[in-house]
Amino acid sequence: MARPKKVSSDQILDAVERVVVKLGAARLSIDAVAKEAGISKSRVVLDYKSKIAMLEALIDRELQQESARIESLLESCADTPHPQLFARLKLAEQAPDDTDRAVVMAITSATMSESSLRRKMVDWVNQDLRSLDSCAKPEIARMFFFAVIGFNCHEWFGMAKWSEQERLSYLELIRKMYVSCSEPGAPTPLNPHKG
Repeated sequence: MARPKKVSSDQILDAVERVVVKLGAARLSIDAVAKEAGISKSRVVLDYKSKIAMLEALIDRELQQESARIESLLESCADTPHPQLFARLKLAEQAPDDTDRAVVMAITSATMSESSLRRKMVDWVNQDLRSLDSCAKPEIARMFFFAVIGFNCHEWFGMAKWSEQERLSYLELIRKMYVSCSEPGAPTPLNPHKG
């Protein structure tokens, strides 16, 4: 008799991701994941009781990876005007690949119909926004954070595809605009050239 295949929870999540990439979130199922991973349905259910549980775990893993990438960039952005914002700008320099796009699309479509998934995403965005409050010009930092999110979403959702040069140019423009902006209510510097 063959021994059951040993797989970790992470390997099952890898299979969840592959199913989502191939079939989309709507067709994600315990059966599809078990088949993709080459394991029994009962092994999948042992870790993830439902489709929603699998998607929640996939979102958690994606958010942990994103947080780790931002954390690793903070040191290289320590001398910038706003390390938290500039780390996110640095992260946006990397173009999404087909897997990134598929996972983002699947997560987005699933959050539209499932409130627990939407709550996870809202909590993550709120955590990001709170991290932007730690430096000067928090309102301006939030505005530019939303610009970066919009920039990313256009590419993730296939509405735009930029060359590497265009991507870097747009992101550099966002950096320059942040540096030159004053916080609302802040005194405007005097222009010595104005008559």
